[in-house]
Amino acid sequence: MNFTLKALSPLDGRYKRHTKALSPYFSEYGLISYRIKIEIEYFLAICDSGIPNLKKVNKSHKTRLRELINNISEEDALRVKSIEKTTNHDVKAVEYFLKEEFSKIGLEEFSEFIHFGLTSQDINNTAIPLSLKEFHDQQFLPAIIELIEILQKQAREWESIPMLSRTHGQPASPTRLGKEWQVFITRLESQLKLLQNIPFSAKFGGATGSFNAHFVAFPDINWHEFSDKFCLQFGLNRSYPTTQIEHYDNLAAYFDGVKRIHTILIDFSRDLWTYISMDYFKQKIVKGEIGSSAMPHKVNPIDFENAEGNLGMANCLFDYMSSKLPISRLQRDLTDSTVLRNIGVPLGHSFTALSSIKKGLSKLIVNKEKIGKDLESNWAVVAEGIQTILRREGYPKPYEALKELTRTNDGINRNTIMNFIDNLDVSLETKNELRAISPSTYVGK
Repeated sequence: MNFTLKALSPLDGRYKRHTKALSPYFSEYGLISYRIKIEIEYFLAICDSGIPNLKKVNKSHKTRLRELINNISEEDALRVKSIEKTTNHDVKAVEYFLKEEFSKIGLEEFSEFIHFGLTSQDINNTAIPLSLKEFHDQQFLPAIIELIEILQKQAREWESIPMLSRTHGQPASPTRLGKEWQVFITRLESQLKLLQNIPFSAKFGGATGSFNAHFVAFPDINWHEFSDKFCLQFGLNRSYPTTQIEHYDNLAAYFDGVKRIHTILIDFSRDLWTYISMDYFKQKIVKGEIGSSAMPHKVNPIDFENAEGNLGMANCLFDYMSSKLPISRLQRDLTDSTVLRNIGVPLGHSFTALSSIKKGLSKLIVNKEKIGKDLESNWAVVAEGIQTILRREGYPKPYEALKELTRTNDGINRNTIMNFIDNLDVSLETKNELRAISPSTYVGK
């Protein structure tokens, strides 16, 4: 049976090919894996902290534990889930699983130091930001950079293609196709830079953030210094002071940063949709692919429509997450845990959208004939350039003169403009300068 047919979410069904890269980070298996990693790394860290009870943990034991971190299987995760049926507590199930594993490698006498002094959120609020950081570094960032590189290549190729601009939907001063691409490239690069400056934060400090249990058991160890160092080894900034949970302010900022990138891509997708509808772009025809079920001639801009929809879904979820996660009743309630389990969902929509945009871009064919025809049909757009030169020359009321010429219901073409220039009381040199202006040359730099 194809289980994707019964998937509740299209992320695990229709779009699974786009989202499978997220599974190691945000699936139930991924969450269990990261929890196991943090629990083992914590045990290894306290072995080096000066706790006398752990002096007999030797190099061989540590090597075996490292191997366990590097080889967490689906069977291991299933064993954790099996234990959870009894504990009804997912983090405690990880602890009991590790106690079983400790027995297998001769560490049973030290098993009570698994999860020593910790609360569940010390594990969750380290495992989850670590999974997100690694996803960001290994998947999200490369995907955005790849998209930017595609846009940069197209911007270079199309740099010199003049194109009619539209402001308020009406013909405006001409632009260049490559320049319009560069607008989005710059916006994406700027927001990506801001996103990169947001730290990934962890909470690690015991039941209510003050290492109560640690200090009462081993008061001579600087547990705050220990914790800072422990979190830093994963590239995480430790938040302090905290309640029982991370306050999620930086996580909210990250989500808002991704939202801004998504919003730029929605803007881009809508512009491309419009350009395609204007016939400024043709789309490569894929053999066997249907555009419309009813109209055989159509090749619909479905890639950019898909991207817009998925980016919108992602932003809705991120909007809720960024506003909800920093709020918790007193020192802790469980609402953050419920929400954090869904981090992979908006990122799944994001990844699906990125795939769609890249696919859509690969199908674009510039229709220079149509772009050129629109320019030639809109000679009125050179009026701005003409009146600006006339202002320079001290010509009386040039704006009003061009306004009278162009704001009519009569068509404005090259001959109209040339006749206007011929009748101007300016020097021949200025007239020649004005005659050189055309919709395809009046594009700035």
